[in-house]
This record gives sequence, C-alpha cells and structure tokens, in this order.
Amino acid sequence: MKFKLQETSLFRNMAGHKPSIDAIESAHDKIIMQKFYERKNPKINVKKKIREVRQSRVVQAVITRFQTPSTKILIKTSIAFVILGVLTVLFPTEEGPTLQVALSLIATMYFIHERLKSKLRAFLYGAAAFIFSWLLGTFLMVAVIPPIPILKGLRSFEVTTSLITYLLLWVSSTYVK
Repeated sequence: MKFKLQETSLFRNMAGHKPSIDAIESAHDKIIMQKFYERKNPKINVKKKIREVRQSRVVQAVITRFQTPSTKILIKTSIAFVILGVLTVLFPTEEGPTLQVALSLIATMYFIHERLKSKLRAFLYGAAAFIFSWLLGTFLMVAVIPPIPILKGLRSFEVTTSLITYLLLWVSSTYVK
C-alpha cells in the first residue's frame, strides 16, 4: 500500500515528463525482476551456515565431549584396533568375528577407563559407543557401502560391519573425554 502511494506521488510530481515516467517504470520493473531472481535463486552463504551449525547447542555439547589425545594414547589405541581388524579379516570364523568384537568392547572400556579413571563412566561410555557403532556399521553396510571385493565369502557382511565398528570404537576410545 505504501509503495503504491509513493509511486502515485512520483507520477503526480513528474506528470508532464515522459522520460521521467519511463525511467520510474523501468526502475520499478528492474527491482521487481531482481527480487524475483533472488527468490528463485537464493545465494547460500556456506561459511555462515557452517558457523551457525557449529554454534548450535547440540553440536557444542558433542564437541565438548571430545579432546585430542596424546601421541602415546593415539599409538596404543591404534595398534590395538588394527590388530583386531587384521585378526577379523584373516580369521573369519563360521560364527563371524564374535571373539574380536568382544575384545574390541573390552579394549574400548579399558582405554576409556585409562583416561577417565572411572569404572562406571568407562562401562557406560564403552557400552554406548559399542551399541552405537554396531548399529551404525550395520546401517552403513545395508544402506550405503557396497560390498568390498577383497572380502568374499559367507561372512563378508559381518567382517565389514566389524571393521566399521572397530573404526568407530577406536574414535570413541581415543577421543572421548
């Protein structure tokens, strides 16, 4: 409504000037087309969106639960989970990598306890990390990741799921604080 009033007053002021009326109409059309184009093709500021996501409460809560470990912890956890991964690939059993998966749970709880010095928190974090990583590994195998051609046989699904689980357990046992 306000825009129409301003437009009408401009027309009255420029009543006898044909070039002025054409210029006003041209500017009006240009503004309308620019607004239409902006709505049709919005520019997304990726840096701003990333900053907003990083500053959200949920992301901040997750980030504060992780810390960069010392080199000693990084090496110890890496060696343990690489050995479990190699054992799983080299010796897949008829039942699947049950023993290696159990050892990965124990290793996760051990490494978390070593840093946090709390048996209850180590148990809770280890169990939660194990459940989350196993479910995520299974989901990724079923929905996202194609079968790995190196791992063939009856137990390739379980072996690949276990390898994904080991990777996620390594992250939780190394970086969770």
